[in-house]
Amino acid sequence: MKSYRKELWFEVPRRRELINITPQVKQCLAQSGITEGLLLCNAMHITASVFINDDETGLHQDFEVWLEGLAPEKPYSRYQHNGFEDNADAHLKRTIMGREVVVAVTEGKLDLGPWEQIFYGEFDGKRRKRVLVKIIGE
Repeated sequence: MKSYRKELWFEVPRRRELINITPQVKQCLAQSGITEGLLLCNAMHITASVFINDDETGLHQDFEVWLEGLAPEKPYSRYQHNGFEDNADAHLKRTIMGREVVVAVTEGKLDLGPWEQIFYGEFDGKRRKRVLVKIIGE
């Protein structure tokens, strides 16, 4: 069995953004040389997410509206966590959107559905953060 590990780094200039990272993840898979196995991709920060969904602008806008409805950024005073920081909403959004995805690897390709893409969700940007890609298999 082989193992591969790589960190992808992001620095989003805005507070929130959804980034399609499928091309970078596919590049990692090609570099790994693994053709059968499992790929784990996870956000290594508690205010960011990795998830699978469709790459559609309207859907991304719907996520923003939905998440803001569930955990609005402001007023900052509404959250007990906000004191030194103002990112309680980002912690909640990450919990909703999830920490990681696991994708099967078959014949050297990601086993994704026809419209599925892997996304990095940033909910408290303006600083460098990383995503781990770990692949195990043969």
